[in-house]
Amino acid sequence: MLTGLEWAVVALSLKVSLVAVLCTLPVAYGLAWLLARKRFAGLIVLDALVHLPLVVPPVVTGWLLLIAFGRNGPVGQWLESVFGITLVFSWTGAALAAAVMALPLMVRAMRLSIEAVDRRLVGAARSLGATRWHAFRTITLPLSLPGIAAGAMLGFARSLGEFGATITFASNIAGETRTLPLAIYSGLQVPGAEDQVARLAVISILLSLLALLVSEVLVRRSAGRRAHVL
Repeated sequence: MLTGLEWAVVALSLKVSLVAVLCTLPVAYGLAWLLARKRFAGLIVLDALVHLPLVVPPVVTGWLLLIAFGRNGPVGQWLESVFGITLVFSWTGAALAAAVMALPLMVRAMRLSIEAVDRRLVGAARSLGATRWHAFRTITLPLSLPGIAAGAMLGFARSLGEFGATITFASNIAGETRTLPLAIYSGLQVPGAEDQVARLAVISILLSLLALLVSEVLVRRSAGRRAHVL
């Protein structure tokens, strides 16, 4: 059985991951559509920037967030002066770090789903008088929904496991930014806390495994639908 403090860590992790995914969804889908459907100068650079968090150390990502969104950073100063919002050392900062780290996986899943939508369907709709927005809303978006859901679940799983960028940008504050990975790390520094570490690790594995299984089911279902259509 988990203790009250451990349940609080789990609840905070779920809240951070859920907020990270919900806030990232429209941005991820917009980038995925842009990368899948448009050809323009700088496309390769944009693609590389989107996937950069996958290859650079997470600590570097957290450091860059600290520079941009810290209280002395350009975006951080603007948010605090205009809206009174402070991201650094808060759970919202942990959500931002998780969102940035989850973005590449979400974009990749959604991009593959959008690319699988037959452009001839969109062209047929356009030839019958549909506007670009109507064709997108009635064809591209519905057919890419499994990819959106799969990307969201992948992003959720990635957010649950985020550590390096979070501890660098939001720190490891009990009750505020201490998510499951940070709580496990903190427990490893305390002699005699092996049982607590084991419980939190099992919960982390189960939640991530569930998210990955749901994502895989959605991907397989999407592939099955495309095969049926073809």
